[in-house]
Amino acid sequence: MNPPGAERREGRPVSTVGSYLVEVADAVRSLDEVALDRFADVLMSAWRDGATVYVLGNGGSGALASHMATDLGKNTAPDLGTGPQQPAGRRLRVVALTDNCPLITALGNDVAYTDVFVEQLKGLLRPGDVVVGISGSGASPNVVRALEYARLVGATTVGLTGARSSATAMLAWTDCAVVVPSVVMEQIEDLHSVVNHALAVHLRELIASRVG
Repeated sequence: MNPPGAERREGRPVSTVGSYLVEVADAVRSLDEVALDRFADVLMSAWRDGATVYVLGNGGSGALASHMATDLGKNTAPDLGTGPQQPAGRRLRVVALTDNCPLITALGNDVAYTDVFVEQLKGLLRPGDVVVGISGSGASPNVVRALEYARLVGATTVGLTGARSSATAMLAWTDCAVVVPSVVMEQIEDLHSVVNHALAVHLRELIASRVG
């Protein structure tokens, strides 16, 4: 059985602004809350264990990787703003591999763009860490290869993708996945942003309740 929205033709834009908004609203209501809870559990385990979460993607997904690292790193810190005189409390360690432009372009130019994330992970990733791959198509080679490497190292892999058939490439390497119910790329990216914010708010409350 295809996920909700999969019957729409892949990549075809909707005809009006109104119909676009209706489709996004319908898709938000169809998000898989069980999958979101599993994703949250992975992140909470990383927080408890002191593991590092690495987030990566290309284009709009790359921008979301930076956004996600910002939201999860800043908004879940219950001791935020306490200054240099107080040691940090337990915080979620989260890094976006999209944020080092000189390194990405050096690796893309000197090695291969398909390995811009793998090469970064080889210098950073430890067993028990988490790698979150974001890809609307689910077939971005550099994202898929990063997840494959993470599995080799013994990290937990999470995929954030859409309902296109091409997503099987990414899903083959994920321990946990959130597949949003759309095949329209713009709507997939809208829904990924909703997932990010839902997780950030949920984790902020969970961590605050445990610290408090």
